[in-house]
Amino acid sequence: MFTTKSFIKKNKVGNYLKHVREHYIRDDIACGLQECESCFPVESFLSPDHENKCALFEFNHYIILDTNVILDQMDILEESILGNVIILHTVLKEVKHRSLPMYKRLYNIIDNPSRHFYVFINDHHKGTYLQQKEAELVNDYNDRCIRAACSWYINHAPKCRFIFLTDDSANRAKALQENIQSLSVSDYITNLNNNSSLTDKLSRKDYHAKDAAKDVFPNHLTNVELLTGIREGRLLQGTFRASRDNFLEGFVSVDSYEDQIIVQGRAGLNRAVDGDTVALELFREDDWVCPSDIVLEDEGVEDENVDDVISKENELKRETKKKRGAKPTGRVVGIIRRKWRQYCGILQGGIDGVYQLFVPADKSIPKIRVETRQAEFLRTQKLIVTIDSWPKHSRYPHGHFVRALGKIGDQSTENEVILLEHDVPHSQFSEEVLACLPKMPWIITDDDVTKRVDLRHLDICSVDPPGCTDIDDALHCRPIDPEKLEVGVHIADVSHFIRPGTPLDREAASRATTVYLVNNRIDMVPELLSSNLCSLRGGEERFAFSCIWEMDHNANILNVRFHKSIIKSRKAMTYEEAQLIIDDKTKQDSVAESLRNLNKLAKIMKQRRLANGALVLASPEVKIQMDSETMEPLDVEVKKLFETNSMIEEFMLQANISVAEKILEVFPDCAMLRRHPVPPSLNFDPLVKAGRHLGFEIKVDSGKNLAKSLDEAIKKDNPYLNTMFRILATRCMLQAVYFASGAFQKEDYYHYGLAVPLYTHFTSPIRRYADIIVHRLLAVICGSDATYPDLLDKKKTTDLCQNLNYRNRMAQYAGRASIAFNTHLFFKGKLQDEEGYVLYVRKNALQILIPRYGLECTLFLARKGETSNIFEYNEEDQTQKAGDVVLHAFDPVVVRLTLDSNNIQHEKFVLQLVKPVVDNFSVPGIDQTDDNDKKRKSPEPDKKKRKKKKH
Repeated sequence: MFTTKSFIKKNKVGNYLKHVREHYIRDDIACGLQECESCFPVESFLSPDHENKCALFEFNHYIILDTNVILDQMDILEESILGNVIILHTVLKEVKHRSLPMYKRLYNIIDNPSRHFYVFINDHHKGTYLQQKEAELVNDYNDRCIRAACSWYINHAPKCRFIFLTDDSANRAKALQENIQSLSVSDYITNLNNNSSLTDKLSRKDYHAKDAAKDVFPNHLTNVELLTGIREGRLLQGTFRASRDNFLEGFVSVDSYEDQIIVQGRAGLNRAVDGDTVALELFREDDWVCPSDIVLEDEGVEDENVDDVISKENELKRETKKKRGAKPTGRVVGIIRRKWRQYCGILQGGIDGVYQLFVPADKSIPKIRVETRQAEFLRTQKLIVTIDSWPKHSRYPHGHFVRALGKIGDQSTENEVILLEHDVPHSQFSEEVLACLPKMPWIITDDDVTKRVDLRHLDICSVDPPGCTDIDDALHCRPIDPEKLEVGVHIADVSHFIRPGTPLDREAASRATTVYLVNNRIDMVPELLSSNLCSLRGGEERFAFSCIWEMDHNANILNVRFHKSIIKSRKAMTYEEAQLIIDDKTKQDSVAESLRNLNKLAKIMKQRRLANGALVLASPEVKIQMDSETMEPLDVEVKKLFETNSMIEEFMLQANISVAEKILEVFPDCAMLRRHPVPPSLNFDPLVKAGRHLGFEIKVDSGKNLAKSLDEAIKKDNPYLNTMFRILATRCMLQAVYFASGAFQKEDYYHYGLAVPLYTHFTSPIRRYADIIVHRLLAVICGSDATYPDLLDKKKTTDLCQNLNYRNRMAQYAGRASIAFNTHLFFKGKLQDEEGYVLYVRKNALQILIPRYGLECTLFLARKGETSNIFEYNEEDQTQKAGDVVLHAFDPVVVRLTLDSNNIQHEKFVLQLVKPVVDNFSVPGIDQTDDNDKKRKSPEPDKKKRKKKKH
């Protein structure tokens, strides 16, 4: 049956229109109770055998949940002790509307038969549907529908008992008036049997200050005040980023401002957490300050005691008083959207009682106050904690314990810790996702051949790092006539297997990128695709998307075409193998000739690119040699690069440029492109000052001049100097990001690092979701596939880009953290002297780069927060002077390197200066013999023996 609702509405021209809404009502929707004999039997996981044991009730019962319980207490609901839970459809819809992540977590529970959850479609049931009253708020209407469903269950099944859980005190009071037994989640959980671990997981949002408690932070403005202020231009909106070196400083990125806006002190930060979207009040220019040069760590242990914070705030004010080069400064006046997530870390020692301080592993996150009755055990564990609230009277945010990951120092948990710390999705692919994969054995049919260009006759090959199994790209080069060459870049056709809107597509979009750790890989797509059907393995037929150019021998592009194809790679090579083939003049086969032509063209292309102002930057990338049996690091070394690395890079860059031009031409408003913003000139100050000291003028007024300056910064007696300049230049850059073409002006499309007006990502769809979107756009252009609404929606593309940019940044950080962890393992128990270079000069420290291991470590010249009485800092020249010794950026040094494991949360390298010798500061050098060096770099003898026996 249908129920109707009519209402009159006045349109724009003054006429009154009658609207009628129909709502489908049924009388055959089952309650899901197995004890019920009146409802039509349906599949239900509710079970009369499951017992909910709460000391407040002498009877077994079913639980009905309010919306706020699911949104706030999901960590409790995921515990198996709770069962026979009825989820009303009204609640389910509201959860989905307010938090998609919570909705997904809830559905995982509902789908698990052992949890005994059941969804009751109350809003279409004849006995529980209610019409919304005129002028009734949606929230009040939903609450009324939920209570009506509770009453219906009580009357429908009088032999069963029902408990309604809600943390909304007003709704709970109304429920009790309507004879519905109702409790808060806290009251219910604290009275459950065996509840010791559950009470720690309660989300407690209703904190009350002690009578004598003073406000630590200013009030936040109301939502109305924030929106009005932003609309009128009095307030700015941006993303807050906390400093990792100074807990009293942060920065807000605002789209309309070139520079990040500095916020300092309690009032300035005002309870913002890294990643939050905040509203900001900008100070007058007279009140702007410079970023601090000092390191300040939060050593507080008491929530109410802010004396040490005030002391450090005063120290910060002394250091950041207005100086030349001050940057825009402001204060946070409200939070527009929280970016809180689950955080990994440990409990801080030395605190008694149920209230403990949790120290996140991520230094940009503040300590979190948690309540627990198992602190003694949890102090031995790595934990996950989430933030619930941050009252203005509390020095720290309040949160709750989620789960323990494992014992502190246990290597088996470290990968998971790294992934969780960096918010990397890494759960197993669901059955729903795996069901989207093609059935095996997979074969290419005659129908497939007719829809694609058959290139299986070409001498196509791939060149990748050793051990690569997710091979995205392959190339070929063949002469067309004496004046022309045909060059093809063939990219795995992942979009053939991942169709828009499927569970597999949604999962890949959420993950956004493959994450590479030292001894693990978190795939964006299931292994059947990443390492098999999409991987362009040697000797196997595969689907590809091909970009094919006609070029002359000077690498000028005469023509370009795109099409889907079928290829059969002749060989999958490593960079080193391809280099050996190119260099071995005795090899004259077609693959060798193809590689030599590709290499020749790539050199011309690179030279032309650099002449146009493209930057050659550098970063100390390292490779960790792992023991195949114990998975312990045996050695750390800088990666070796070959000409073939550059060869592959050039053709991938050109393919991305050619595709960007094509998709923008056809889709000017929704093409997914990649831009690299021009850095603010102030970013280059450390680079310019370091160059001036060494007699080089580093010009930063344009990318072309910067590239030329870097090329000229060479000294014969210091071959590593130029690499140092390029590493420092890399640190001055902003991050490249994905964007929808219609969201920016064309002048903002520019890619500063590559010096090209247009760029995108097309060449790695196995490991990057952006490339899949680009493939879909290109497939529409080629007539190989149909479009769909989301592909042409600029707003949805922009939202997708935000997730891609975030996931890519986190994946990058996770990879670095994995390398750092394994490097720490390698150096445990070692003491050695190493040659290094000063990378940065700071007020109380030197940043030292150790090229041999790609390490960047801090050499403190004084205790943190203090000024050295041995060294004298010159801010203008960026130098540290001690007697006759003056240290500048890029100066060579010798340092003693040890690993400090006293702080198990943040292990760090401790450096001591060996050379140059500074009285009362430097330490004498260690005489390292060849035998010691071999011992340091070789595996233990018993490991060698085991390896021999294995072979």
